[in-house]
Amino acid sequence: MNFCSHCGHTVRFAIPEGDDRPRFLCDECGTIHYQNPRIVAGTLPVSGTRVLLCRRAIAPRRGYWTLPAGFMENAETTGEAAARETREEACAEVALQGLYTLINLPHINQVYMMFRADLVGGFAAGPESLEVALFEEHEIPWEELAFPTIERTLRHFFKDRDGGHYPLHVSDITPEDRERYFGSA
Repeated sequence: MNFCSHCGHTVRFAIPEGDDRPRFLCDECGTIHYQNPRIVAGTLPVSGTRVLLCRRAIAPRRGYWTLPAGFMENAETTGEAAARETREEACAEVALQGLYTLINLPHINQVYMMFRADLVGGFAAGPESLEVALFEEHEIPWEELAFPTIERTLRHFFKDRDGGHYPLHVSDITPEDRERYFGSA
């Protein structure tokens, strides 16, 4: 950030008085520009014993499989964001069953909030998906999943499904976890 979005003057990066971390500060109008993590909301849509996955048509990780998810918009709840992303990516309606995984990725300033959901009706590839399909557990393309958050959510689901209990799973993904998943390239 170079200029204040409130008054247009140059900003500096410093720790504001009484704060504990650097922020962009405007000395002209006094605005402190806070930057906060972005929320990614999505669903784990289930139909019978199968889960719905989307093959990404966009970067990053184009061509890899994912659960329908994306960045939350202003003026919507996390559940509304998850359902909207499912409509956009899979042209599918879902009945949300509750928050299932909350995964922190502090190194890239993101928080994933994935909801278990029942698939209601049909589905089709939306503009951000190359294809959409239902998978049994043994059919999941584990080596072709787009993100560690998706693999973690799916592994929790299949383990929990065996026991018939679906607790909320809260975890972190670190840069080391990401490197193990994607390699050092």
